[in-house]
Amino acid sequence: MNTQDFLDLELKYGAHNYHPLPVVLCKGDGVFVWDVEGKKYYDFLSAYSAVNQGHCHPRIIDSLQKQSTLLTLTSRAFHNNVLGEFEKYTSSLFGYDKLLPMNTGAEGVETAIKLCRKWAYEKKGIASNKAKIIVFDGNFHGRTTTVISFSNDPDARKNFGPYTPGFISVEYNNLAAVEKVLIEDPLVSGILIEPIQGEAGVKVPVDGFLYELKKLCEKFGVLFIGDEIQTGIARTGKMLACDHENVKPDILILGKALSGGVFPVSAVLADDHIMLCIKPGEHGSTYGGNPLGCKVAMTALQIVKDENLCEKAEFLGAIFRKDLSNLSSPLIKEVRGKGLLNAIEVNDSAESKTAWNICLELKQRGLLAKPTHGNIIRFAPPLVITEEQLMDCVDIIKNVFDSYKK
Repeated sequence: MNTQDFLDLELKYGAHNYHPLPVVLCKGDGVFVWDVEGKKYYDFLSAYSAVNQGHCHPRIIDSLQKQSTLLTLTSRAFHNNVLGEFEKYTSSLFGYDKLLPMNTGAEGVETAIKLCRKWAYEKKGIASNKAKIIVFDGNFHGRTTTVISFSNDPDARKNFGPYTPGFISVEYNNLAAVEKVLIEDPLVSGILIEPIQGEAGVKVPVDGFLYELKKLCEKFGVLFIGDEIQTGIARTGKMLACDHENVKPDILILGKALSGGVFPVSAVLADDHIMLCIKPGEHGSTYGGNPLGCKVAMTALQIVKDENLCEKAEFLGAIFRKDLSNLSSPLIKEVRGKGLLNAIEVNDSAESKTAWNICLELKQRGLLAKPTHGNIIRFAPPLVITEEQLMDCVDIIKNVFDSYKK
């Protein structure tokens, strides 16, 4: 079977809920992936930052294989001998009392919302079913019914109502707008934020925004909920993007690279006064906390430390942005990002095919990236990339922009 055969197979038998680039991958190793025809590519999406440690990292695969021969799933009806170890390792690493394990990022967000609401009623004293959470325009926290209820992406929302109430959306990076809501509405119990909006096009807030936002949370007695599913685990040059401003979320959501892209693992972390609001039977998951995922996640986190991936991301990200900013193409409107989470905003309308066509040309030259919001191309390679490999990719990107004509 060739590429078109696989594309046809998906088109006929799969739901049409994604629009991928026309490439069919069958192998990955480090920063590289290969298609079914054997062509090799640099992966500059990293499964939306799930593969920070590189494809099929041998230590993660070894942990997966060893645990898979011992015990894979017990459900939470019983204890297993890996969960407590994972909870201790991860909560200690990030500085929290407790961890609640789940599987996917969207599940993590749903968990954090439930936890915030439970805390609001039992600790803050808000009347039952009245709690509200501030979110931000342009947010992306998943595609569950609750999450799309506070999205302003028409593709995510249209014809999926009725929507879940209890959310107030304000302009991202606008501290005054947040403070106005907090002053006027005493029912606000939490603020849910991506420290950098990835899906919106790698929108980085101004310096100090997260710090001042946390101060507002403390002043008004609301919880700071940090969605670090995409920005966490070294992607931006720190273990968490919030670390750049020394902000510790009251509730932290992790996913994606928590397992190095090998197994679905997500987690919500909080201190006892928040986490213990949830009692037995009030939340859970059959696969959440399974020994396979726990073992893989501990190895994935240890690799970040052992291989200095935070430092690598910070160092190489600065080089990447500097070199891309020096490109003189009229097609480049802006280069932005932090660490190795970066984007080029293409100087064309969001409705145009320019960014898509540029990505097709990048693919032809051996680099895989994908547009978001029509005219923004996100560049997020695995953090194990070397400086030499990064410069090779900069040359590919430069040559495409130099040669591309609208």
